[in-house]
Amino acid sequence: MDAWWMCEVPYPHVPNAVLDAADSVRASLPSRWCDPRIAADLFEQAIDHYLLCDELGFNIYATEHHAGINSLLGANPMLVSILARQTRKARILSLGTLVSLRREPVRIAEEYATADVISRGRLELGFVKSGGTEMASANANPINNVERYWEAIDLVAKALTHQDGPFSWEGKHFTHRHVNIWPRPWQERFRMWAATGDPHTAAEVGRRGMVHTLVLRGVDGTRRAYAAYRNARVEAGLPPVSTDNFAYSAFVSVGDTDEEGQRVGEKLLWFLNTSLKSAPQYAQLLPGTAPPHIAGQAWRTRSKPLAGGPNLVNAEKGVATAQENAMKLVSMTVAQAMAQGLMFAGNPDSVYAQIKKFHDDVGGFGHLTMLGRTGLMTHAESEKNIRLFGTEVLPRLKAIAPVVPTVEAAA
Repeated sequence: MDAWWMCEVPYPHVPNAVLDAADSVRASLPSRWCDPRIAADLFEQAIDHYLLCDELGFNIYATEHHAGINSLLGANPMLVSILARQTRKARILSLGTLVSLRREPVRIAEEYATADVISRGRLELGFVKSGGTEMASANANPINNVERYWEAIDLVAKALTHQDGPFSWEGKHFTHRHVNIWPRPWQERFRMWAATGDPHTAAEVGRRGMVHTLVLRGVDGTRRAYAAYRNARVEAGLPPVSTDNFAYSAFVSVGDTDEEGQRVGEKLLWFLNTSLKSAPQYAQLLPGTAPPHIAGQAWRTRSKPLAGGPNLVNAEKGVATAQENAMKLVSMTVAQAMAQGLMFAGNPDSVYAQIKKFHDDVGGFGHLTMLGRTGLMTHAESEKNIRLFGTEVLPRLKAIAPVVPTVEAAA
């Protein structure tokens, strides 16, 4: 198993009173609350952590979000290109530029090709479906977002591999009469990833043979998505794939003791408890976000949660509606996150045991994509987390070899 480390470069320094008064901390929070001097320090720390990962044998990845405190990375290719030059060994995963929101997928292919050349062939490409606040920030139409997503991926893939002069793309959502990118990539073929959890999209990821990563989905949601991937390949007459085609993302916090790992891990939950706050116009009221058969339910006014808090059973996306999922994640504690497999926290032995158990429970995966720093975790705490994981957990994970699970086991 490989480990990939990531920091979204969040901005947790807005006063709580401001966050409490805002209807959404993504898309509409005024940028006057972002001090560029603090932001510069956060970027510098994150890049230092990526370089430490490179030294300790991690792979690394970077994501992209827009106009919110959850992430200052509004331009994924910029950070990926910096890491391509500054690191030496690590594979670099872009997970990823929001392809369905960009009007020029060919420009994305150019950015990826340039970064791949700078890294001398260490780049991997990841794609994610865009969230509601991203739609607003990009002035994008949420209707047919999934269609644009797959067509953009196809256009990017062809632009990166076609080397015989200009070609024309006449698609449903994108038209480009003259595609001929320079430089061509270092790699002849890229390994491509997709982050999604619903079974329908997971099946398409399977038919395409991409690496399938699940983000904070827990055991049930992950097993369901992996099974949809494998079953789709069987139904299409495609050969089975090994666990190297599967990945899982979770918060990871390693300390000298279980108490320390969980105490620091609680700071990571800022991402869920604070930065998920979103107004209805970016969530259940956004056209096209809910399938027609459940749209009415999604648009109804929700009753207040019970005194004991919301029910946290089956909190993964694909089980609850997106709004219900967000409500459950916002109220989550460390104990609940660990119980559901959304966080691995404790001393090195405990963290390894938690990851191995989750790996076995979902049928196996070959990549742990770590949410290693977010929220209020300090620079020193993050560095210690990386060092402990890299020296005491990662060697044991690397000993877990890929296997080809049966479809029955996956289901």
